[in-house]
Amino acid sequence: MLASQLSAAEAVLVAAEAGQIPAPTVEWSLLTPLLILGGVAVVGVLVEAFAPRRGRFTLQALLAVAGILAALAETVRVYLSLDRVDGAVQGRGQLAVEGSLAIDGPAVITWGMLLLFGLLSVGLFAERRLESGVSSFTGRAADAPGSSDEAQAVAVRLEHTEVFPLALFSLSGMLLFATSNDLLTMFIALEVLSLPLYVLCGLSRRRRLISQEASLKYFLLGAFASVFFLYGVALAYGYAGGFSLADIDTAVSARTGSENLLLASIALIAVGMLFKVGAVPFHTWTPDVYQGAPTPVTAFMAAATKAAAFIAFLRVFFVAYGDASWDWRPTVWVLAAITMVVGSLVAISQTDVKRMLAYSSVAHAGFLLVGLAGAYVGDEGRITSVSALLFYLLVYGLASIGAFAVVMLVRDAGGEATHLSRWAGLGRESPFLAGSFAVFMLSFAGIPLTAGFIGKWGVFSAAWSGGYWTLAVLGVLVSAIAAYFYVRVIVLMFFTEPMGDGPTVGVPSVVTTVVIAAAAAATVILGILPGPVLDLAQHAGTFVR
Repeated sequence: MLASQLSAAEAVLVAAEAGQIPAPTVEWSLLTPLLILGGVAVVGVLVEAFAPRRGRFTLQALLAVAGILAALAETVRVYLSLDRVDGAVQGRGQLAVEGSLAIDGPAVITWGMLLLFGLLSVGLFAERRLESGVSSFTGRAADAPGSSDEAQAVAVRLEHTEVFPLALFSLSGMLLFATSNDLLTMFIALEVLSLPLYVLCGLSRRRRLISQEASLKYFLLGAFASVFFLYGVALAYGYAGGFSLADIDTAVSARTGSENLLLASIALIAVGMLFKVGAVPFHTWTPDVYQGAPTPVTAFMAAATKAAAFIAFLRVFFVAYGDASWDWRPTVWVLAAITMVVGSLVAISQTDVKRMLAYSSVAHAGFLLVGLAGAYVGDEGRITSVSALLFYLLVYGLASIGAFAVVMLVRDAGGEATHLSRWAGLGRESPFLAGSFAVFMLSFAGIPLTAGFIGKWGVFSAAWSGGYWTLAVLGVLVSAIAAYFYVRVIVLMFFTEPMGDGPTVGVPSVVTTVVIAAAAAATVILGILPGPVLDLAQHAGTFVR
């Protein structure tokens, strides 16, 4: 194999010297959502450099919204352009950019989902009424917390308006991550989506030290996870002689290389993926980062990062390592069980609502791993759980964004009141916020007539039909345990007397109110009428190779 690689390299050098290397083929029409997001983010950087400070925040927010809406419209066009058989997209799609990207049904559906999450999150980024006319992001991140410089920045009402292009860069990385068809492109996408998030986590206006600690922890642990992933990519290249998922699949099917090299590459790549989805034992960053980051950033991470990472996880392990499923599936089975149990049990002991939602996120990563562990390749090459996972990621993301939007509005003199004791009596103070939060909690718990019930039914059914009925039964039992801490918050809001004067509810802008109402309405509607979205996910087909 080494000789063949050397000869190929020599052939490239000879062709380069002769000027005979053909120009790469780029399918620009299929990449327009990515190009739009990246282009608008670059424009946002130029606005940051040249636009006057007065009015810059509004300009950046409007620019971000316009860019996401344009990308969403192009995503619909790309989806409609995919190959169709009997009116349904069968996942054949098309490889693009010399095979490094796979524009297929699951990828484009994920694009739409991520752009929806980005649009709702930008609405929370733009909230300014809660902090007396400024955003929840610090004025100057370089100022030491509590210093005179920070006090001066607050006095002149400085704001970090570059949070919008940073969010767009991260969102474009997520779209690229979900579409990557080779491991090198996937690594680049991983870094593009992660680096802006590391910065955004440290920009909280309140509780600056906790925010900076969260940013540092996320950066260091994320860097370690990226190194594991990159080392796994190197081992995969050594095993298969290429970075393409199809090349790896061919090598795995033939089993021509070292078995130890194959298993090591699977393990190391899995570490990077499991870190991003927040699965045990790679979840330790989740509670600290969720608590310390600005709440709009937490909402964005909880919804969008998990969606992009799970689709990429599914693509790598079924397209590249599908024929080695008997090697990795037992480990995923064990990790799914441990993640569900640890996330649910630890969440019970939490007294901070953001940390409780963080451990809830860990538990939901376990539920999603149930669907991945039980998936198998069925008729026409379809992976059985793709549609169930897409639906689950959608409903979980909507409920997460809505829940963190409510967290932004329950306040005290120090800002957000995240201790659960401060939420007692919220149902009397604001029936709308308490009712919306109750809907999100019931959806997380998987209660019927909410979207969460349909999502859990889908992943558990996929595991059951794949022969992993013990994992499905364990998931149901853990869901019953997890329902305790969700229902506890509902009881606290509606049936517990508040201490002192009760919770204080901030007066949000119209945009934040619309985000909460839209997320709550979607959670209920998708629980009662999930058919259209399930059909859309089912019609997405499977991954193109």
